[in-house]
Amino acid sequence: MKALVFESFGGPEVLKVEELETPSFGRDEILVNMKAIGLNFADVYRRKGNYHLAGEPPYILGYEGAGIVEQVGSNVTEIKPGDRIGFADVPYANAEFVTVPLDKAVLLPEGISFETAASVLLQGLTAHYLTKDSYTIKEGDTVLIHAAAGGVGGLLIQMAKLMGARVIGLTSSEAKMETAKGAGADQVFLYDQPWSEEVLNWTNGRGADVVYESVGSTLMDSFKAVRTGGTVVFYGMAGGDPVSVDPRMLMDTSKTLTGGDLWNVLTSRSERLSRSNELFQWILDNKVKIAEPAIYPLEDGARAHQFLESRKSTGKILLIP
Repeated sequence: MKALVFESFGGPEVLKVEELETPSFGRDEILVNMKAIGLNFADVYRRKGNYHLAGEPPYILGYEGAGIVEQVGSNVTEIKPGDRIGFADVPYANAEFVTVPLDKAVLLPEGISFETAASVLLQGLTAHYLTKDSYTIKEGDTVLIHAAAGGVGGLLIQMAKLMGARVIGLTSSEAKMETAKGAGADQVFLYDQPWSEEVLNWTNGRGADVVYESVGSTLMDSFKAVRTGGTVVFYGMAGGDPVSVDPRMLMDTSKTLTGGDLWNVLTSRSERLSRSNELFQWILDNKVKIAEPAIYPLEDGARAHQFLESRKSTGKILLIP
């Protein structure tokens, strides 16, 4: 099979396509013929050596995708060859064939394409738990969303609106501002503005009820923008590590800082399926819309990584074997 691999850490130029053996699969596993693979910043971090990578070179990136079941293990009865499945957290996805454990396989309903599944599972399930678990959005809440034109950001906007919230987005450019407004944001501010003050002004001095913080380096400004008794949900650090937070500040302002990680939520097959099915139903009901992805052949993986790192992308980037 063909796979996108790299031998040493570095820039996009270290990526290349090689012929490797098709992976074996066990009794509780499924061999999937990949049709679409999601590209994420975690892939960039692993390529650079910033995230842990198991095994030995050649390394294969990728944790998200969708395809057709080729073969199943002897213990697998719920899924059969020919079924369409997706997954959000299975390694070595940048290849023509991937071995998927049964408990991580999600059957795709009719109407959900391979491209949609590969575009939405990881980011969509992230937005799902952020709006339902890390902080439960209520009707009338004011929600501030960082990186509002990004994949998770755009989904957070739509889900927050679905739950009856007013949404403020933060973006780095005028073009991305329009993307966030197109997703449903009621107001959008630019990072080069004094945005924490703008948020306070827009909310008549009260501040947001919750801030979804994915930049990291902006954490303390997020605390300025959230109301007394409000919550900052920290779930990413695309802009650099956050500073340490003084617990005394939290006490004095009654503000809450909470973290979020998808893998602490997807703890069982039933949990994974129930959340995925709700996400798919929102899409089928046109309550959540998925932006058209940027598509690259697997052979052009290096170019896809360059595009992701350029910060010019506003939707999902997919690799197609």
